[in-house]
Amino acid sequence: MKIFTTLLIFIAIALVVVNVMMLDFDRPLEGNSLVALIGIVASFCAIFILLIFKMSKRIEEKMKNQ
Repeated sequence: MKIFTTLLIFIAIALVVVNVMMLDFDRPLEGNSLVALIGIVASFCAIFILLIFKMSKRIEEKMKNQ
């Protein structure tokens, strides 16, 4: 499970990079730039959720070992 969540985090980071390259900084709220901006926000949300999941699994493991 640790490898899977780490892999998903790296994929989300790659999606952030791809969407930043698609972003037009002159007009960020028009056309494909809006789609890229939404993709960036969604990727950061996915990273945040996966990090919370990894932390909860670590806490769960520590509680089992006690």
